[in-house]
Amino acid sequence: MSKELLTISLSPHIKGEETTPQIMYGVAIALLPALIVSIIFFGLGAIKVTLFAVAFCLLFEFLIQKFIMKVESSIGDGSALITGLLLAFNLPSNFPIWMLLIGALAAMAIGKLSFGGLGNNPFNPALVGRVFLLICFPVQMTSWPLPKLFSFSSLDSVTGATALGVAKEAIKQGQSIAHIKTLIPGNLDLFLGQAGGSLGEVSALALILGGLYMLYKKIITWHIPVSFIGTVIIFTGILWAINCEQYMSPLFHLLTGGLMLGAIFMATDMVTSPMTKKGQLIFGVGCGLLTVIIRIFGAYPEGVSFAILLMNAVVPLINILSKPKPFGTN
Repeated sequence: MSKELLTISLSPHIKGEETTPQIMYGVAIALLPALIVSIIFFGLGAIKVTLFAVAFCLLFEFLIQKFIMKVESSIGDGSALITGLLLAFNLPSNFPIWMLLIGALAAMAIGKLSFGGLGNNPFNPALVGRVFLLICFPVQMTSWPLPKLFSFSSLDSVTGATALGVAKEAIKQGQSIAHIKTLIPGNLDLFLGQAGGSLGEVSALALILGGLYMLYKKIITWHIPVSFIGTVIIFTGILWAINCEQYMSPLFHLLTGGLMLGAIFMATDMVTSPMTKKGQLIFGVGCGLLTVIIRIFGAYPEGVSFAILLMNAVVPLINILSKPKPFGTN
């Protein structure tokens, strides 16, 4: 008499046609517009930082998996490539290579492989690397080269504070918003990328184009980006409406810093974000609220990285809170 066996396996149980490499390389394609803009404005420095970040992340994934974890290398799935690209996008174009080596090691060893590799890490590895570098090397992580269109003559350039940093410091000193606007790039420059910052922060337009591509390819959904960005707009808009002489406009917050990069490419990481649509909305709102609190009331001018990492930590709770009821139950 034959017996039917019940096969039990780990989730996910619903599978699609897309493979991990297809998704990862799709994200890489979506990052190309922002990479091109960063090269246009920061020249050889942008190319150098990007190439070394990707190379170091691939190298550390291979070495750790082969000699420490003793498992088959997964560098071909594209996840280490994305970590390297996103790590580079969070760095200035003049960042020292030896420090970048340390950041890549932190991203791969601490942020990803210490938890078992892709699919097991609770925190975004690139953000782990960025925050690790910010804590260890705050001066180098906050020295931003000013953009110079199509300048490839030298790796050295004049540095200055980001628009967020200038605005935050000027507000602390009691300067008027009208005066602050004369110290920072205009909204059009911020939208196109003519502003100081990390490689992936400079052009909101390029990041939006990449986000639209990922939506079209169904790599991401709208829930996290829209709730993240919408929350920032709502709360900065409330503060701006209360006192427009003390707080910058929502459009300024929308176009500056790592908001677009974080909301579109980093908060949407499938591994470190909630599984349900409801959970993703909660996650995006939490990221946006924390970003506003840190930007306006915290010590740092930017809060996107910290906001996403903090919300990564509560994703298991969000998954429990937003878990759908079993079919047939009340």
